Amino acid sequence: MKILSIETSCDDTGISILDVKGGIKNASFKVLANNVSSQIDVHIPYGGVYPALAKREHTKNLPFVLEKTLKESKLEKKEKPVDAIAVTYGPGLEITLWTGITFAQELAKKWNVPVIPVNHMEGHMFSIFGKGKGKFKIPAIKTPILSLLVSGGHTELVLMKKWMQYERIGETVDDAVGEAFDKVARTLGLPYPGGPQISKLAEQERKCAPTPGVGEFSDTRCRGKFVLPRPMLYSKNFDFSYSGLKTAVLYLVRDLGGIDKINETTKAQIALEFENAAIECLVYKTVKAIEKYKIKTLIVAGGVSANNHLKKEIQKISKNKVKLFFPLQELTGDNSLMIGIAGYLNYIKNKKKTPKPNSIKAAGNLRL
Repeated sequence: MKILSIETSCDDTGISILDVKGGIKNASFKVLANNVSSQIDVHIPYGGVYPALAKREHTKNLPFVLEKTLKESKLEKKEKPVDAIAVTYGPGLEITLWTGITFAQELAKKWNVPVIPVNHMEGHMFSIFGKGKGKFKIPAIKTPILSLLVSGGHTELVLMKKWMQYERIGETVDDAVGEAFDKVARTLGLPYPGGPQISKLAEQERKCAPTPGVGEFSDTRCRGKFVLPRPMLYSKNFDFSYSGLKTAVLYLVRDLGGIDKINETTKAQIALEFENAAIECLVYKTVKAIEKYKIKTLIVAGGVSANNHLKKEIQKISKNKVKLFFPLQELTGDNSLMIGIAGYLNYIKNKKKTPKPNSIKAAGNLRL
């Protein structure tokens, strides 16, 4: 069957078409087309995503992205080009989620096909299987599975004792790690999107000789000039907190005389220590969860999974212990390909039963 998938949970407009077959544990996919329209340039003046503008851009971009996707898949002349439509219905910005849902509902009516509502975070989880082009399969992976889902809006640890049955065992109690990266970048006067800017500075500064780190998992952490807190690092649960770390950077900049008094070297030193602290919290809690639940497979996904320091630290602790999956670089951010994968697996799991298209509603705070 052919599935068209739509992603509009934040500021990227994505539409893909997949040709899919197989069951829930052995599905195989062929990417017929995969396109995304970024809104970064629109939001740069605001230092972050401005929801009303994001909605406007989605509304404007969806028809053009659809046209391009249908043309690339060579299905543009067919009266019924696909067999189903998968669309993100949450979590995310409700104002932008609605643009994708409404668009999907209109297409479903036009083509007389079902609509599959997809949880955005489940999409990130299954993004690890995706390929930007060509064919791919869902491989046989061993349970229990632990997913570390890290993005601008989410930081959570999700346990799968059985395939596609989820239990959230940890999450942020305040800011998400990606949100903290962006806010610290603004504090340091770095342009949006801030996460990659912080990491770039940190990598430059991380050329110093390695010294022992705080977390027991890491003995090669490069310690810089400054020391920032690791909130909830040793708490007796798997939750995270990034608000205090973000505030600590704000106070540090204030104590140094403000952003106008800080040179580029000092910015890099702060970026290094912030990234070290943020990533150490993620990895330490992940290690503890692996040990407690005897994890056999570890998935790391979401926008922050593109962070090189996180990748290196996760690879250290997972070596010879668990099977590790990261998504391709181009699939770490929001994309419609992952929505198509999750959509099909849910379609099969639910025995091809789907809700009435008009009953699907945006759920900004949707949880796994």
